[in-house]
Amino acid sequence: MTGARRLNDAILVCVHLERRLDPYIRPLFDRLFLGPVQALVQWLINVRRRDEHLRLAEETVLPEEAEIAEAVARQMARFIEREYAPGSAQRAGNTKTYGVVRGEFTVPDGLPERLRHGVFSRPATFPAHVRFAGPGPLSPPDIKDNGVLSIGVKLLGVEGEKLLDDERATQDFTGISAPTFTTPDVVANLDLQRHVFDGTPVLYFLNLRHPHLCDMVMQGLYAKTHSSPLEARYWSCTPFLLGAGQAMQYSVVPRDKARGRAPWNPPDDYLRDALATTLRERDVFFDFLVQPQTDPHRMPIENASVVWPERLSPFIPMATLRLPRQEFDETEQFALADRLSFNPWHALPEHRPLGNQNRARRAVYLRLSRLRQTMNSTPHEEPGAGM
Repeated sequence: MTGARRLNDAILVCVHLERRLDPYIRPLFDRLFLGPVQALVQWLINVRRRDEHLRLAEETVLPEEAEIAEAVARQMARFIEREYAPGSAQRAGNTKTYGVVRGEFTVPDGLPERLRHGVFSRPATFPAHVRFAGPGPLSPPDIKDNGVLSIGVKLLGVEGEKLLDDERATQDFTGISAPTFTTPDVVANLDLQRHVFDGTPVLYFLNLRHPHLCDMVMQGLYAKTHSSPLEARYWSCTPFLLGAGQAMQYSVVPRDKARGRAPWNPPDDYLRDALATTLRERDVFFDFLVQPQTDPHRMPIENASVVWPERLSPFIPMATLRLPRQEFDETEQFALADRLSFNPWHALPEHRPLGNQNRARRAVYLRLSRLRQTMNSTPHEEPGAGM
């Protein structure tokens, strides 16, 4: 084991200890420090950024962006092929499935006209598959790897032209439980994937020549010991179109504000158990909110480290995601998770993904999904609206 690997593992031991203490200190920490620390970190990020005087929803392609995206895909594919035997391959990110559950996504009447685009163009209710998962790239016991959770919402029966031709009637929305992404752009993401492959992901943030301390702090502010995937708020972190010439980010927010506390020594799959127990007892509701871009510099398209200020553009309720009371069949859940592919490019043109990391996802997600499903002999399947 290299010195870098030993240092990385020593830091992770400290992180795992903090995960057990986190439920007891997190509420007070968030009340006192989350807002001020985030404001300071965001100031440090923004003060170094140059105003490019872009238009709303305008993208700027990075030099050699396509080649970098391909390198990210190759690096992540190498990781999957090394870590998993045929028949047991998992996703390289958002890895551990807690559950794939049935949902209903309802768009109400009366939305502001400027926001009525794509799936929000008219009142409607879409059936949905909703996947809750952990960060990855491996699937250890939940207490060791549950800091930043993820959600994937696949709407079914969505009519109209799609940006990818492998699914004809779906619209995917994905998010994580932090308002910024792990890396600011695809160039930094390639560096992170190399560290992940070498077993030194923590050292991506602490690299002396190219440190990412602000991103480390931002992820740390939101990396908490969750008590249930149904209690977390999720953010898109990257922008999307909301009709021509208008960009948005979105957030999926639990309507019930009550929060549990993870036990000191929980079972390995306690988040899966919490998800199943809650949905066995009652319906769960999330609000789907969008934040339109109003300032091209303060709300950038190409930098996923920047939190879009709510004082410039508050989040607007656009839909309700209802997870009806349901029985949790574990075998069925994970068989369905293997067959499904969540990709932000499963989208209407009115919701086209924006920014370099979203552009990279088109190739990366397709390649990794096909690799996983080929290794597992579980061909890609587009679910029907009849569930």
